[in-house]
Amino acid sequence: MVKIPRCMSTQHPDNVQSPPFASSHVINGEEEVIEAYYAFDTLGCDEQLWDSEGKEVDNFVVKKLFTKYPDYFQKHVLGKDVFLTLRVPNPEIERDEGKILLETLHSIPRNFDIAKRFYSKGFDGKGIAPIFEVFLPMCSSEKSIIRVHEYYKTFIIKSQDKPIYNRDISIAKWLGELNPKDIRVTPLFETKEALLGVDKFVEKYIRFEKIKELQRVWLARSDPALNYGSVAAVLLNKIALSKLHQLEQKTSVEIFPIFGCGSAPFRGNLKPTNVEKILAGYPSVQTFTVQSAFKYDFPEEQVKEGIEAIKSRRRKSPLFVDAKEAAAIVDKIEKDYQACINLLVPMINRISPLVPQRRRRKLHIGLFGYSRETSKVKLPRAIPFCASLYSLGLPPEFLGLASLKESDLDKIRQWYKNIDQDLADSMQYFNKETLSYFPGEIQKKVQSVLNLFSLDNAGDKGGNVKAGKDNIKVSNIDEGHAAITSGIVHELKHQNTAKIGEMIAEAGRIRQFLG
Repeated sequence: MVKIPRCMSTQHPDNVQSPPFASSHVINGEEEVIEAYYAFDTLGCDEQLWDSEGKEVDNFVVKKLFTKYPDYFQKHVLGKDVFLTLRVPNPEIERDEGKILLETLHSIPRNFDIAKRFYSKGFDGKGIAPIFEVFLPMCSSEKSIIRVHEYYKTFIIKSQDKPIYNRDISIAKWLGELNPKDIRVTPLFETKEALLGVDKFVEKYIRFEKIKELQRVWLARSDPALNYGSVAAVLLNKIALSKLHQLEQKTSVEIFPIFGCGSAPFRGNLKPTNVEKILAGYPSVQTFTVQSAFKYDFPEEQVKEGIEAIKSRRRKSPLFVDAKEAAAIVDKIEKDYQACINLLVPMINRISPLVPQRRRRKLHIGLFGYSRETSKVKLPRAIPFCASLYSLGLPPEFLGLASLKESDLDKIRQWYKNIDQDLADSMQYFNKETLSYFPGEIQKKVQSVLNLFSLDNAGDKGGNVKAGKDNIKVSNIDEGHAAITSGIVHELKHQNTAKIGEMIAEAGRIRQFLG
């Protein structure tokens, strides 16, 4: 039986506290090697995501892990017991980083040779590959996935039998045999169109590649929220999970969904204190991602318990969702959400550069990569986006919900049973006093959302939210957080930015996530 990971540690920088192994608040490439070992050995994760984006350490991560921690990896075989999976750039979107894809794919056979030497006893040359899978982000069709898979098989593996020049020795005789003979390519779907068409794209891919055993599929949570609103993202994911389940039954190929979510309610609300509710909400998911806030902003023992709970749960059938009705509500939320973003983007882009960085990257995404776009405006990535709005006292979960009617909410609650809990968690960080800082139309929409939701004794910290028709009535808001966000708005009004970065971090420490 092939082991499919249950808990993936990722490098998403949504944490406030520094990891125990880091020399500063900003984790560098070398420390990410230590982080992978920490995730495996200390926390109990069975998979580590490795972002291939030009860090000098990228091509040597397997060698560094074996060199630094030989005893651990002799007992826990990389590629069999624990897994290191590469996130590669998508050349169709990340044009400036596209050739890193080729470097990464060509490094897979070299890492195989490193493992062959490391696991020399009993290793037959056709055994365990330390890296045999890549994640391809921003997939919009089956073609993206096929191109990566076929490039590896055609231009790396099959080419080894060709002579270097006429009548000369083959590449394999010159360099040595190239393994593994095949890899697994796992698509990451992030847009509304991709999530709604996920079954068609995956089916075309598995039929083209003649996949018989299994296929993993990663469904994004943060970027759909950034583009369409948080509740819309949940509905899109639930539709996608339902379609993948139907595809599994149709093809008899096991489909193992991966769900990528952060600790902020806007980005999934997965934290050590909320694991059971997330598992209940997504029973068909095989692998959950735990991002940096989950790992570093909670007590270590609590983190380990949360990860063990994820690993011990076995996947079941997905919860029912009426795809047609849910998609119609998604469209309604999206329209209102993007209207809000058009009003808020100047404020977001003003404060987002002040959000503290938590990862050091050789290629800065804002300069060489891609920026997220919604409607006709450019936004920062999801984590600084969330950090910006929470730091201004406006939880981003509110955005887009003003369009809903009670009848819509009744339907959503059938499919998204945690919606009231998630809204209660986010409302703790609402600041009535800073609302006047926002455009009048935003103020009206927030009032409408508060009128729609009435929550009692909900939320991690006892959030108790009451909404009145005439004026905002919110009790049990985190007063410490509200005081900080009021201070941030005061500093912004007076164009004093020197202290804002630390104030954003201070508010994040209260929330136990940065963004």
